[in-house]
Amino acid sequence: MYSNQDIRLMVIDDISANLEILEEILSSKGYQVSSFPRGDMALSSVFQNPPDLILLDIMMPHMDGFEVCQRLKDNECTSDIPVIFISALDDTENKVKALLKGGVDYISKPFQEEEVFARIDTHLKLSSAKKKLEEYNLHLEELVQEKVQEISHSQVATLVALSNLAEYRDDTTGSHIERTRDYCLKLAEYLSLYSPYDKIITSSYIQDIYFAAPLHDIGKVGIPDMILLKPSKLSPQEFEIMKTHTVIGAQILGKIQKEYADNSFINMGLLLTKYHHEKWNGLGYPEGISKEDIPLCARIMAVADVYDALRSRRTYKEGYSHEDAVKVITEENGQSFDPYIVEAFISLEKEFALIFDRWNLQHF
Repeated sequence: MYSNQDIRLMVIDDISANLEILEEILSSKGYQVSSFPRGDMALSSVFQNPPDLILLDIMMPHMDGFEVCQRLKDNECTSDIPVIFISALDDTENKVKALLKGGVDYISKPFQEEEVFARIDTHLKLSSAKKKLEEYNLHLEELVQEKVQEISHSQVATLVALSNLAEYRDDTTGSHIERTRDYCLKLAEYLSLYSPYDKIITSSYIQDIYFAAPLHDIGKVGIPDMILLKPSKLSPQEFEIMKTHTVIGAQILGKIQKEYADNSFINMGLLLTKYHHEKWNGLGYPEGISKEDIPLCARIMAVADVYDALRSRRTYKEGYSHEDAVKVITEENGQSFDPYIVEAFISLEKEFALIFDRWNLQHF
């Protein structure tokens, strides 16, 4: 409960006798009171040291009470201060106008002390309750956000763990998931700085692609071991089965998406999982779409995935050198890959090499 000694009231009235009376009776109740004969003078003080409540006359020279109240309500710092109009104007039109300007109450002159005290006490309690409610709601919102973050991180960890199942089944892929995640992060950060993708790739987009990138091969959990773990090159028929990992992954994430339709992380994970093997020239899979019809996140993952696949050793091939991998991707500019993303890759190619070497050392 508040104490009157902690409450600061402001009285604005051009008639000195009214100021003196109000200041005297309010001070007798223990309130801190400041009084002003003009609206412009009061506003200067209000913006420097906002009071808890204002008693405001209407008929004043230079600036009437309606304008004073309007300026208070137009300023974010003072808009929540309760304003009680106290005026000799007793007609309905002015009372309604006072309330429309943002006043919380209206006292007609001549006033009764008990009425003034009762109105002030009521609106101070309401204002205090409103502030407490806002603080509570802010705290509640923070708690909700914390819980959402906890749930979100838990979901991410679960999905990434599921994605790792495929990698652990194939011990030749090393730290492919971690490396491609880092490649995507670098590409997205770079592309966010330049046209034409600077308006698309926001900080939230960058965060989503970083968390969603590990999901791109989640569909490999549905590929038979005899194909996934085959030590030699796949036959055409086996490769067709391997290609279905994009659709299987999209189906897995599609079930989750039905429950979390607005989750940007899940939505991006589904897109890059399904379409990261599409090609700029339309000769990719599973749908053979081309150019901008391929989701941007999938176009980014395509470059990251191919670079890492080229560099990685397999039982049926040696890993490419960094220089040879860069050459292959450069030659596929405008064929397999979005030219803007290839341009970003070339600018970042030394960082790609560092990422590969760092994770490769950790794996061994």
